[in-house]
Amino acid sequence: QVQLVESGGGSVQAGGSLRLSCAASGGTFSTHVMGWYRQAPGKQREFVAHITSDAITTYADSVKGRFTISRDNAKDIVYLQMNSLKPEDTAVYYCSGLIPYTRIQYWGQGTRVTVSS
Repeated sequence: QVQLVESGGGSVQAGGSLRLSCAASGGTFSTHVMGWYRQAPGKQREFVAHITSDAITTYADSVKGRFTISRDNAKDIVYLQMNSLKPEDTAVYYCSGLIPYTRIQYWGQGTRVTVSS
């Protein structure tokens, strides 16, 4: 069973940058679709970005051009580089993995990002 541990969250001023990391253990990480989601206070969890095993990426419109998802299969880590952060990016960010050809999705515990104006 794959386990995910996120890190890199914190507080930053608007316009700043953060890089989130998600370390995976216990499974065949390299074959999974990996993604980032976020949940702001009082709102539902929403999709941010994902990356396939062959590095095809997809982004939510709200983060296109500002966020970049990447993965290092040798280290079993997925990253989310966040630039030009806005107060509306404030949320708990969750790493997620999806096992191909199944509906099995697993989650990390989340890391908090706070962007002040």
